[in-house]
Amino acid sequence: MTSPSRPAFLPLRNGPKAPPPFAPEEYAARLAGLRAHMAEAGVEAALLTSMHCVAYYTGFLYCSFGRSYAAVVTQDRCVVVAALIDHGQPFRRAVCETLTYTDWARGNFWRAVASVAGGARRVGVERDALTLAQADALGEALGAAETVDVAAAAMRQRMIKSPAEIALIRTGAAIADIGGAACKAEIRPGVREIDVAMAGRDAMERAIAERLPDSELRDSWVWLQSGPNTDGAHNPVTTRRLEPGDILSLNCFPMTCGYYTALERTLFLGEPDAASLKLWEANVATHELGLSLIRPGARCDAITAELNAFLDERGLLGLRTFGYGHSFGVLSHYYGREAGLELREDVETTLAPGMVVSMEPMLTAPLGAPGAGGYREHDILVVGPDGAENVTGFPYGPAHNIV
Repeated sequence: MTSPSRPAFLPLRNGPKAPPPFAPEEYAARLAGLRAHMAEAGVEAALLTSMHCVAYYTGFLYCSFGRSYAAVVTQDRCVVVAALIDHGQPFRRAVCETLTYTDWARGNFWRAVASVAGGARRVGVERDALTLAQADALGEALGAAETVDVAAAAMRQRMIKSPAEIALIRTGAAIADIGGAACKAEIRPGVREIDVAMAGRDAMERAIAERLPDSELRDSWVWLQSGPNTDGAHNPVTTRRLEPGDILSLNCFPMTCGYYTALERTLFLGEPDAASLKLWEANVATHELGLSLIRPGARCDAITAELNAFLDERGLLGLRTFGYGHSFGVLSHYYGREAGLELREDVETTLAPGMVVSMEPMLTAPLGAPGAGGYREHDILVVGPDGAENVTGFPYGPAHNIV
């Protein structure tokens, strides 16, 4: 039961608004784009539940910790629904209205949602970010409202970056380069993977604090993989100590205002053997070909086909383990993905100005095979009217990364 002193939800404010990552006009334009799609689809209210969409449209990046969060968008309101455990933080960070729900009774999240979206006959949802339990609760809270998926439309909107977003990504790429340099300086025999990773992470967080002093410092990380641990792109850091002759995979990921950037490089601790050098050089050649193919008008599947053919001619296609690149924006290793802009066989998207993509071929030779290990280079490219700009500055290849 609730009472005036224990309400189901309330407009909680505490402290002044924090400077948002982007100007109010940027968020207004984003909401205008979403509302145009809603009007076209006959959607009266949209319930956005993913971290990336809530952050993209409101500026507030939530930390769920098992609780529900959302942005509820109608034609005249945008409201973040957040948990009382965060107290005034959602209000300080969001550029729109906020409602804070309490733990005093089950279902208070949905009561807050219904206070904004109640009566809507057609509700937009992110079906890829709505659990079955949430879908059932939504139906009960909002009555017999029909649900329509708006996730794909929101993703298409996020795929084209504004100049302000591109400026933030450019800053993130420069910070990733700083992390890479700090990691490289720490590499030597006997040092643990985690020691190298901590040096890079600390350098990046200092750089974020200096260059973006109004941003939240959260979620930046480094993976430094060595030897067998290089076989997967997302293998976590271990306490393995580096040995002479090791293949190394450096991965620096500064997170700036929810925006992900990345630097990934192959290195060797000491001179690589002939088989390793051959694979490394082949992957670098694939990377350079891929960089040359990123331009407006190129299709993701066509770029993939050309890179596949290049590797197939060299008998190396069987060592490829995933796509050649992906979009950037509001994403992390635990939220967000613009799946419509990945360099894969099944993605037919045409590159256009404002898109930001990586080129990151990877070859993995299994243990026991010549040159065993994972080889990966990764650069970030901003697609413009006439070509693409590479905003990654850290050098790659054997001429630069034999430590």
